[in-house]
Amino acid sequence: MRLVLGSASAGRLSVLRRAGVEPVVLVSDVDEDSIIASLGDAGPGDIVQALATAKAQRVAELLDASISSDCVVIGCDSMLEFDGRLTGKPGSPDVARQQWHSMAGRSAVLHTGHCVLRLTGGAVTAQVGELGSTTVHFGEPSPADLAAYVDTGEPLWVAGAFTLDGLGSWFIDGIDGDPSNVIGLSLPLLRRMLAQLGVSVADVWAANSAASPA
Repeated sequence: MRLVLGSASAGRLSVLRRAGVEPVVLVSDVDEDSIIASLGDAGPGDIVQALATAKAQRVAELLDASISSDCVVIGCDSMLEFDGRLTGKPGSPDVARQQWHSMAGRSAVLHTGHCVLRLTGGAVTAQVGELGSTTVHFGEPSPADLAAYVDTGEPLWVAGAFTLDGLGSWFIDGIDGDPSNVIGLSLPLLRRMLAQLGVSVADVWAANSAASPA
């Protein structure tokens, strides 16, 4: 039973690898902007959950038959809720700087939607979706430190313009909740979701350790 990570996120992959799992990685090609637009005035949790579900379902469609015969697919999406608004990846230095100027010394909530699909015989036989939310307390980097951080390029391509497991960790004063959720995949939440599908951590380890065949 292979575990498939439907994400290009290095953070999510590192969470699983540190937890003893070497997943199959397959990135979906969903149009996130179209999905968000179709949701209208949906709340932050509903938005990230819809994106996670769409990604997992699309990845399930793309799987090779040799994997879809017996696997679990994980889809995730993360966004930061700050001042009542959702923010994703800044995409440019100017946006990253502006976001940090707003967040410095304040707190926000990082939402990660999780969707887990169980596939047997090439078909989806069960689906579970859950939302993880963690409060993040931001420090106040000096202008020089913030400029240097933005220049690294790291905050441009991560939700909320920061990381907890990278260079951005220097500027995070604390969190309330699960740290792996902030990185993009909550291990405690995933464990509970897998259990609902009848899959144990031991099952995942047995078939997806670094020594297991791809």
